[in-house]
Amino acid sequence: MKLEIAVVSAAGAGTAAAEGANRVELCSGLELGGITPSQGLMESSMEHVDGRLEIHPLIRSRPGDFRYSASDLDTMVHEIRHLLAQGAHGVVMGALTPSGEVDVQAVQRLVGSARDANPEAQLTFHRAIDHSKDPLAALEQLMELGFTRVLTSGHEATAGAGLQTLTSMVERAGSALEIMAGGGLSLEDIPAMHAAGLSAVHLSAKKTVSTLGEGAISLGGQDGSDPTAYTVTDREVVRAARAKVNALNLAMPK
Repeated sequence: MKLEIAVVSAAGAGTAAAEGANRVELCSGLELGGITPSQGLMESSMEHVDGRLEIHPLIRSRPGDFRYSASDLDTMVHEIRHLLAQGAHGVVMGALTPSGEVDVQAVQRLVGSARDANPEAQLTFHRAIDHSKDPLAALEQLMELGFTRVLTSGHEATAGAGLQTLTSMVERAGSALEIMAGGGLSLEDIPAMHAAGLSAVHLSAKKTVSTLGEGAISLGGQDGSDPTAYTVTDREVVRAARAKVNALNLAMPK
């Protein structure tokens, strides 16, 4: 089983690398569900990881739903080309139709852009699949489209709740496609994911930091929001996740 961490900074990528993660999903705006990272963030993250893990940037031009306009797709095509040219190992992407099916035409265009930039690039379909009408039908289409893996919570709000569907997805995909559990995944969920045959887990491993505890004055609204708060990668969570995955991997029969 492999460990992937979602990170929003070069420092976070470096932390994931130092604590033994196999991959990072690099994005910005994690509080928005994640959007495409800048080229500067990609370059800096590569310097911080120094080849110790794979970097897979998220390709999502805006927050919100996964129904993309022609302009949205144009933007994402450019993002794919530039980020792969910078050395990304793969890209994370997805698109749906208004009826909740995989938008095959849109996805084919994104896949084609990735293949043109790097024929060896890994392709991950993100949690748009959890907003699809039928995740197992979507899975069949993604195998035909040539995806490497799918990030999914099993069509539920959390991966723990979606374990039954995740198990069905593993059985359906076989060796053709990697099913990676993610979305509300806790450290306690990892053994069950391993037992179900999932070959990878994905965590945001984030914590919130703030300067309000250092004498700053809150300028937040009446809801008590903290304008100084931001998220960082929690080293201890990454370390604990790596330890759990290592223990499970070692326990596998030879």
